[in-house]
Amino acid sequence: MGKVAARIKVMPQSPEVDLDALTERLEDALPEGAKISRTDREDVAFGLIALFPTVIIPDEAGGTEAVEDAFRNVDDVESVDVDEVGRI
Repeated sequence: MGKVAARIKVMPQSPEVDLDALTERLEDALPEGAKISRTDREDVAFGLIALFPTVIIPDEAGGTEAVEDAFRNVDDVESVDVDEVGRI
């Protein structure tokens, strides 16, 4: 079975959210078998910065749903959207 790299856009609830702490909480929330290989940051507007963690997951049924659900349940997360997905 192969692996998939998914770049996921995570929007914090406000510009005041500590992005380093949020990144740690996202890593802690990952389902078994998934890991974050890198996290990029991009300015959105009005001081708000989006996180773009690239998550490596096994290529199996369900795809990125488990990771998306885990990220949605993390404190200070406003929204979660898949940006890109590709096999590695």
